[in-house]
Amino acid sequence: MAGFTDIHCHGGGGFSFSDSNPENIQIAIDTHKNHGTTVQIASLVTEPLDTLQSQIKNLLPFVADGQLAGIHLEGPYLSAAKCGAHNPQLLREPKLEEIKSLIDVGAGAIKMVTIAPELPGAIDAIRLLKNSGVTVAIGHSAASFDQANAAIDAGATVVTHMFNGLPEIHHRDANITNAVLANPDINFELILDGVHVNHSMVQLLLKVAPDRIILITDAMAASGSVDKRYTIGELDVEVEDGIARLVSNGSLAGSTLTMDNAYARLVTEHSLSVSAAIAATQTLGRKILGI
Repeated sequence: MAGFTDIHCHGGGGFSFSDSNPENIQIAIDTHKNHGTTVQIASLVTEPLDTLQSQIKNLLPFVADGQLAGIHLEGPYLSAAKCGAHNPQLLREPKLEEIKSLIDVGAGAIKMVTIAPELPGAIDAIRLLKNSGVTVAIGHSAASFDQANAAIDAGATVVTHMFNGLPEIHHRDANITNAVLANPDINFELILDGVHVNHSMVQLLLKVAPDRIILITDAMAASGSVDKRYTIGELDVEVEDGIARLVSNGSLAGSTLTMDNAYARLVTEHSLSVSAAIAATQTLGRKILGI
């Protein structure tokens, strides 16, 4: 079996991909490589624009030599109502010139950007990103049913960590979560660590859309490391029993998952066939990102 694909991961081995020290970035890459991930996307959280540009530049040598398959910007174009472990004070509305500048700094390395569809300018931003060859994910969002479908029509093809950073399914007041479940043109990232999504909801997703699931780690620095206090961006995170939560409000702040563990859970706990598990942990992520 070929190596795993992880299209959403923030770090590991005690370090984040946002680290300015290339030796620490290498440790994060090697941590996941040692757990079978051979196609690794580095995810960056919401930061001030100049900081984000510097972090992108720090990752470019690792993309150039093939150790990273690209970069995912999980912010700053997210909803404050569903910001999770992103600093709400740093969130921004998408501006086309600003997005173009990030694409230019990335020099082809930016493979995916997460956007909340309800933000002013979001639909135009999604079209720009798609036309620039960047995969668009929607998430960290409280969008309505219609806003979510407009984003999909504009070119969004992925949901960032399904069920997390999204409203609950509603049987009358349909929202983004209802929309993505019903729309066959969009795929779901899923954090299968036994914490982020209840077993029964995973089972539901496997029944509704078994061929649209992309397992990710959403791992932060503690993956492959030890329980202690870390940071995500400027926010303090406490990791206890392998579960990462913001110190400020207890919100989940990424995972300590590795892809081999996620694959094993899919096969053993959810009785998925090996071929279907390979699609969820290898091939679909590569296809969606054009790798």
